Amino acid sequence: MDVLLIWSGERSKETAEALSTFLKQVIQAVDPWMSPDISKGERWTETLLNTLEKSKLGIVCLNSENLESKWILFESGSLSKTRDAKVCTFLLDLTSTDIEPPLSFFQDTKFEKNDVRKLVDGINSLVKEQNERFLDEAQLSKTFEVFWSELEEKLEVIVRKKQPKKVKQGRSDRDILEEILAILRTLERGRQLETHHEVLSEAVKRLEEEYALPTIQMPQEDSEVYFG
Repeated sequence: MDVLLIWSGERSKETAEALSTFLKQVIQAVDPWMSPDISKGERWTETLLNTLEKSKLGIVCLNSENLESKWILFESGSLSKTRDAKVCTFLLDLTSTDIEPPLSFFQDTKFEKNDVRKLVDGINSLVKEQNERFLDEAQLSKTFEVFWSELEEKLEVIVRKKQPKKVKQGRSDRDILEEILAILRTLERGRQLETHHEVLSEAVKRLEEEYALPTIQMPQEDSEVYFG
């Protein structure tokens, strides 16, 4: 049975390769396919469309870096329109809540042993529906346990290759001071230190923590303070 592994990006490709090896080891009737399998000189669009037509299952390899990939949306969308084909997502370092439509419409599999076992069970059932050589429960459990640790090790290595997020550029000193000044002016208009002391203390504390500012010693509520 043909299974299309959909990927985009280096980590997604490595995930697809790991899954391809694992699925062939566990269920011999499964024939995984991914776009790098196209031979040089071959018309890749024609090959891809032919594969989409005959694939009964597509596994979309998602991670935190390729959620907006147009290629993934194209392949998964095309396969989902194919008669009798099923599509699911494999989440490497994501949770279900991280996925937005249209990808969230597909059933997901998380990088967890129990969830991957459910995926394998589902694939084995599809193999049976195609009247191909499926495994009985005992055989499936045995082969899954034999090869799971190898897959887990490969995927954990891929997870650690996660690209660091771009560090959000910090606000300028002027922006920070303007925010503090706005708070102080708000309090100055009330000229009621006892009423606003807790609000001011909390605001200053938050700014100190967020921007690593030197600690400011707040005046006691019975002190005489002038804003301006």
